[in-house]
Amino acid sequence: MKQEKLAWLSDNPFYTKRFAFMVGRCCRVMTITDVAKEFRLDWKTVKELDKQYMREQLRKTGTPAPQVIGIDEISIRKGHTYRIVVSDLIRRRAIWFGGKDRSEASMDEFYAWLGPKKAKKIRLVVMDMWKAFEKSAKKNVPQAAILYDKFHVIRHLGEALDKVRKQEYARLSGKDRSFIKGQKYTLLSRKQNLDLDGRRSLRKLLRANKRLNTAYLLKETFGQLWSYDTEGWARRFFDNWKDALKWQRLEPYQKFVQLIERHWEGIAAYCHPDNKVALGFVEGLNNKIRVIQRRAYGLRDEEYLRLKILTCMLEEI
Repeated sequence: MKQEKLAWLSDNPFYTKRFAFMVGRCCRVMTITDVAKEFRLDWKTVKELDKQYMREQLRKTGTPAPQVIGIDEISIRKGHTYRIVVSDLIRRRAIWFGGKDRSEASMDEFYAWLGPKKAKKIRLVVMDMWKAFEKSAKKNVPQAAILYDKFHVIRHLGEALDKVRKQEYARLSGKDRSFIKGQKYTLLSRKQNLDLDGRRSLRKLLRANKRLNTAYLLKETFGQLWSYDTEGWARRFFDNWKDALKWQRLEPYQKFVQLIERHWEGIAAYCHPDNKVALGFVEGLNNKIRVIQRRAYGLRDEEYLRLKILTCMLEEI
């Protein structure tokens, strides 16, 4: 008995490819449950049709050959279970999801998947300050420059500011303490992102506490470091910023300065004209992944999550 394969049928012979792709497009903006209700299908059928749609997206996009990559890890469930996500920062899309954790061995899997020929084309690797990622990059792509992600550096500074806030809260009492209580996110947010009430609370807090005022102003000005085109000017700015810490008794900030000194080369690499890449993309991708994870809450299918992440920045078909 001979069975003829029809190009317009989906992997599930009860449905056409056209219908499968329509279901896949709906799954980009809706949950599986909502799509299943809309089309009166079993949710498992919807998930399989969505998988077929996403695999076709990846097939049409082709095999990546990136020059600039961004590396980050995501938590897929509680208990420090991590997977690594690698992005092509020029084409602005995720290209690899995998590993068993965020170790050097897991990172090596990406370079093995990419192959030595394509790995040689990588000229810049953007990452956080995780040693395992750095070691793997230096081993597998020694020709590439390493650049530490601005948003991860700023996050460390935000943590230092929060430690100062906690120290001040513990040191003070009465009315002085009341200004600080409940103002964590007011302090950590950028001023332009605060609403009117937030700005009033911030103004009141900074008037009431000189040390927090100094710490906040230093946090707000630090982002200027990434605006310089030469390492010399960036270094001069950082030295002046560091000098402003003298006699301020901001111990968490002193530890932050030591962190920057240890990783200066990877931070200052942004000053090179060839390294002026859009650093916000990795953070934007992380936000999309969080939305995907919330929408797929309860699903244990890691392959489905992988496909969702790899296709979330691709165009519809």
